[in-house]
Amino acid sequence: MFRSKLAAWACIAAIPAVAGDFDQLASTLKKNWPERTTWVVVCEVATSRAKVDALASVANGCKIALVDVKGPQDVGKAVAAVSSQHGQLLVLIPGDRVAGDGQAGATFLIQRLAAQKVPTVATSEAGARQGAVLAIGPGTGGKLLGNGKSAALVGLSLPEGVTPVS
Repeated sequence: MFRSKLAAWACIAAIPAVAGDFDQLASTLKKNWPERTTWVVVCEVATSRAKVDALASVANGCKIALVDVKGPQDVGKAVAAVSSQHGQLLVLIPGDRVAGDGQAGATFLIQRLAAQKVPTVATSEAGARQGAVLAIGPGTGGKLLGNGKSAALVGLSLPEGVTPVS
């Protein structure tokens, strides 16, 4: 009984940290690209559920299309799923073991979706360096980072005040 209470308390204690992960990103997206209302998340849902829920809680007015991947072998299929769900941007989930910032799966998705003019956004500097068009959140120290090369590939302009990364 003690363990289950401890586990429940650990989950509750983690919610505030997770809940704020996407606040800055969501407000930046809504301000700069308000027409992009279908956000796609590709992740291993079983381990990233709390972060997906945190994103959904700040995505007011935007649809979250979720693509579950169990391992790197599923990432190729995820590109087709993003297209079939009419995804207008991909949101990387920090810490996801399959398609999170810094993972090979994320690099694959970023490159394939950029060719389809679908931008990727992240909450970490690693995501921006990997090719996400924009990144802002806990992993950027609150700075808005932008990847000009990726922005040009998908046909978008970077917002004012962006700190460039390459």
